Amino acid sequence: MFKSLILTICTLLFLTSAINAQKQRFIIIRHAEKDTTVKGSQMMQADPPLNSKGQERAASLIQRFKKYKISKIYSTNYNRTKSTVLPLANAIGLSINDYDPRQLKAFADELQLPANNSKTMLIVGHSNTSPKLVNMLLGKDMYKDLDDSVYNQYWIVKINGQRKHAKVIVY
Repeated sequence: MFKSLILTICTLLFLTSAINAQKQRFIIIRHAEKDTTVKGSQMMQADPPLNSKGQERAASLIQRFKKYKISKIYSTNYNRTKSTVLPLANAIGLSINDYDPRQLKAFADELQLPANNSKTMLIVGHSNTSPKLVNMLLGKDMYKDLDDSVYNQYWIVKINGQRKHAKVIVY
């Protein structure tokens, strides 16, 4: 009888921990193609808009990510990142939350808080910050900075309890 009670309690504890296990999905993309022909002020050159190809890519994200139930969208506070995700945000009725790419570790920690359990989050960054964020979420150094010419790939990082993995998708 006592062994049966202990077994039942252990089973309930296991099931409770499995139910409460961290389950998250992060879709991490680099901003779409930026306009490198921008003339004018230093500020405009440092924070260029998307070019026409980038605008097309941004619009295509609506179809690409519609199958995911995105709960939250994050972007750095630059024209090119916000413009990349704005069509999708408008289409699904979400606001764009800013994050500071200079505080990437703190942001990665914030993303993994229990309050974000069972959520899918889309994060738009840059050629150097996007792979670094993936590495931080995975807890291992797997991905290098993207070449400046690469705009057609993104990562899907899944965290299920202690299991963490990423898939790179080229489109």
